[in-house]
Amino acid sequence: MINQVALITGASTGIGKATAQKLAAEGVKLILLARREPLLISLQKELSEFAECYIIACDINDHKALKTELKELPKPFQDIDILINNAGLALGLNPAQETDWLDWQTMINTNCLSLAFLTRQILPGLVKRNHGHIINIGSIAGSYAYKGANVYGATKAFVEQFSSNLRSDLLGTAIRVTNVEPGMLNESEFSLVRFKGDKNLAEDVYAGLTPLNSEDVAETIRWIMAQPAHVNINRIEIMPVHQALAGPTTIKQL
Repeated sequence: MINQVALITGASTGIGKATAQKLAAEGVKLILLARREPLLISLQKELSEFAECYIIACDINDHKALKTELKELPKPFQDIDILINNAGLALGLNPAQETDWLDWQTMINTNCLSLAFLTRQILPGLVKRNHGHIINIGSIAGSYAYKGANVYGATKAFVEQFSSNLRSDLLGTAIRVTNVEPGMLNESEFSLVRFKGDKNLAEDVYAGLTPLNSEDVAETIRWIMAQPAHVNINRIEIMPVHQALAGPTTIKQL
């Protein structure tokens, strides 16, 4: 992985940040993309002793600005080897008939449209060089329905199917595609965003449980990337011990 270039979206917190830290330790050059520039600058400073980092402070839904930023990448970062589509969000847990349409629209735009847009920008370069890896951060919600997941789960089902279809289109190339599907995750801001800043609701989600954390997913991503070039991990599900397909349980604290 040394000196390969990885673009990570949603890089300022959570899975994105933890993945950047893991890959920096492996000598990967990083393009860190997120909305909040101060957090990106802080992470860039933290990682600078391990790896070269370039930051893009941009809303992934601003496709015009994103396209401009990609065109203006410094030469050492222009040939992207690894795309980690991590940026995404869930909004609300209300049943479908009670949700805010704008929440649905935001999830579709971010989790589906912008993921596909960025992938389309990077993909021709990967094919031209016949080298690379696209890693999409999906969710078990894309495979297993639960109350309140409605459009969020549907967007992650899109990510799963999009990943599979990319593999089909790229058959005959050396490019790998993986969909990483975490279960319950105590990601630093995921539940706060979902419940629009309500800390009590966010904390209740994990009451009595030991969920996954961002570092667990980041280590999985590092392992996937470290496999021999002829090996493709199509998809990988990760759940905490306190969760199964039947749902979470609080019977024993780990």
